[in-house]
Amino acid sequence: MKDLRPILLVEDNPNDAELTMAALARCQLLNEVAHVRDGVEALQYLRSQGKYAGMNHGGPVVVLLDLKLPKLNGLEVLQEIRNDANISSTPVVMLTSSREESDLVSSYELGVNAFVVKPVDFKEFLEAIQGLGMFWGITNQPPPQGTLFGAKSRKDG
Repeated sequence: MKDLRPILLVEDNPNDAELTMAALARCQLLNEVAHVRDGVEALQYLRSQGKYAGMNHGGPVVVLLDLKLPKLNGLEVLQEIRNDANISSTPVVMLTSSREESDLVSSYELGVNAFVVKPVDFKEFLEAIQGLGMFWGITNQPPPQGTLFGAKSRKDG
């Protein structure tokens, strides 16, 4: 049976979060969509710390990560994910309104799996999010739970 781990949405803008969750709901995915509002909360969720302590979600199938976040920005969160052997294999999609080339380059240098600029047009936004949801929730095969993909090579160096 397909692994039904959650999709983690890291978005501080309530309107963007609502639109993204509505678009994902239209896909009729069976994956739960967990929503957090800042970079610190995202890392707590991923590490099962703070208010997420003891939570056994198995890690998200994908993290949809905004760049401009309070407390820790998206690039800082991505760097923390890639440097933590316990969560380093988590797929991360940067979902942002930024069209800055430096953000794109930095994201890929830090190991993002995809960089998606949020379309301004409502219909295009829905289609883009639905495409992401279908790919990451259904089509993509995530690393098995507990796999430390990439952790050995990072340590060995």
